[in-house]
Amino acid sequence: MEQLLSLAAENLISPIILCFVLGVAAALARSDLSIPEAVAKGLLIYLLFAIGFKGGVSVAAHGIDATLGLALLAGVVLSAVLPLIAFALLRVMTQMNRLDAAAVAAHYGSISIVTFVAATSVLESRGVAYEGFMVAVAAAMEAPAILSALWLVAKGGSADGNKGMDSALLREIMLNGSIVLLVGSFVIGWATGEDGLAEISSFIVSPFKGVLCLFLLDMGLVAGRGLREGSKILRPAVLAFGVLMPLIGSAIGLGFAMALGLSSGGIALMMVLSASASYIAVPAAMRVALPEANPSLYLTLSLGVTFPFNLTLGIPLYVAVSQAVTGG
Repeated sequence: MEQLLSLAAENLISPIILCFVLGVAAALARSDLSIPEAVAKGLLIYLLFAIGFKGGVSVAAHGIDATLGLALLAGVVLSAVLPLIAFALLRVMTQMNRLDAAAVAAHYGSISIVTFVAATSVLESRGVAYEGFMVAVAAAMEAPAILSALWLVAKGGSADGNKGMDSALLREIMLNGSIVLLVGSFVIGWATGEDGLAEISSFIVSPFKGVLCLFLLDMGLVAGRGLREGSKILRPAVLAFGVLMPLIGSAIGLGFAMALGLSSGGIALMMVLSASASYIAVPAAMRVALPEANPSLYLTLSLGVTFPFNLTLGIPLYVAVSQAVTGG
């Protein structure tokens, strides 16, 4: 417990977290502080490229083995199963209608790449090593959750469930920009290895945390606006779900990571991936697949509740648990 409190305190006073808090506070106070959309998108492109490239370099150094393949399989299974658990919880805890519950559940089977990036930053600052192929696991966990949500709707006989996997939705899932960039930069890093990293290290290593701070400032602004505008739909039971589901997901991710024999850092990242909720790829897919679902509900929950929880308290908890179970 002492280690957990120490980790949480250290995380809460880091520049990364404080930038996010600044954004939330500014939005709640109705400040005119804003980051232009084009700039925010540029920051995200940088972060995705940097984390993907460094992950590819790590895999090049480590090599391909059975653990990589099993980790990818574990990610796909987690992404497909977690929405089913989230859906059942939502129906029991909140009596949410089937369509909205399925749309929300999809977000909790997919991943938040920014939460993942923040977690890698925490691990690196503490000198905790992790498997580079976890970037590939993150990419593999995007699409299965969306398919599970569509199956849940179709199972209930909703008209939306009859839409099927049309070409627009398939394109949205498979060619989502964030996934294309993450996978593409991973492949480039894998192909060029340490020599490639040495060539551009001054661009993707040193500035990384500063860029992450600015991006989380923008995320704080977005989350604060969502909390301010979505307060009417965040009933106590809905709020409780936004905190409970990450804990359940992280516990299941812990079991999978331990079965795979991952390192302390790898276990922490698997827990983070299982606990996070998408607010980039899945909302875009839901607009195409389930247009009648309430976007205010799933965006406010994922970005306004679960994201701040994971960023401030969740990541320190997952790191502490991973180190406790491995003795590292």
